[in-house]
Amino acid sequence: MDIRQLQYFVQAARLKSFSRAAESLFITQPTISKMIRNLEEELEADLFYREGKSIRLTDAGEILLAKAQNIVESFNNLSAELDGLRKLQRGHIRIGLPPMVGASFFPAVIGEFHRRYPDVTIRLHEDGAKKVADDVETGLLDIGAVVLPADTAKFHCFTFVEEKLELLVPAGHRLAAAESVALGELEAEEFVLFREDFALHDRIITECVKAGFQPNVVYESSQWDLISRMVEAGMGIALLPETICRDMDRTRIAVVPLSEPVIPWQLGMIWRRDRYLSFAAREWIAFAMEVLGKLYLSPGKNVKMK
Repeated sequence: MDIRQLQYFVQAARLKSFSRAAESLFITQPTISKMIRNLEEELEADLFYREGKSIRLTDAGEILLAKAQNIVESFNNLSAELDGLRKLQRGHIRIGLPPMVGASFFPAVIGEFHRRYPDVTIRLHEDGAKKVADDVETGLLDIGAVVLPADTAKFHCFTFVEEKLELLVPAGHRLAAAESVALGELEAEEFVLFREDFALHDRIITECVKAGFQPNVVYESSQWDLISRMVEAGMGIALLPETICRDMDRTRIAVVPLSEPVIPWQLGMIWRRDRYLSFAAREWIAFAMEVLGKLYLSPGKNVKMK
């Protein structure tokens, strides 16, 4: 038995798939299948039930996983610390960003980080905040930007944006000239939302239910600019963060403050509590805390770390 066998086994158990585990480890599926089969032969026990393309742990697999996770984590942490000492500021960082967050908040930050650390490569993965959090948890990503709150038992987190949601309606809408609108007044409206894999989708549904109604969702999208275009065309209304609303063409869309309740919208960066971060990743976090806090938090507020 060697450490690679345990690494491959643990990743396959976490992802419940040989193919996904192979992809995350940058190896071929036959390689991981062979290594795990050799491990099973060495232990004289089947570790997985193989059911078509899906796999699940046997009782022997469950026992091995409980021990192997700690061994693999300790080895990975040791390797990463030694690698960080050798490479110093060289490295590779995998960062997950929801599309709206990446386009609105990160281009300048990433550009400046690259100028300061040209030997650090950043691979960006765009997906909904829920998928980003899942991928940070499974180790497919080092760091992720998510809509808060996050599970602080699993993740370190710092908050860099604190805003609220505002109402978008087409020009000429009955609420376009209102000073503010209560959420309950929107019961009869048609809503344009982000897709279900975006945290903002669930947040809006939840707040509407608290206000006493189930929103009538007529369109869903992964792009905030498409959502605003749909509102502009009279296809429905939308709730979007203040930063996004500032860029709207006020001749075509009215932005109305939302009250009763005010719905807060916070963004944060997360990373696993129990996983070692490379020197490059730690430099990114420190840099992002400094720059994002200056750019997007109100004067007098500091980046909040948990």
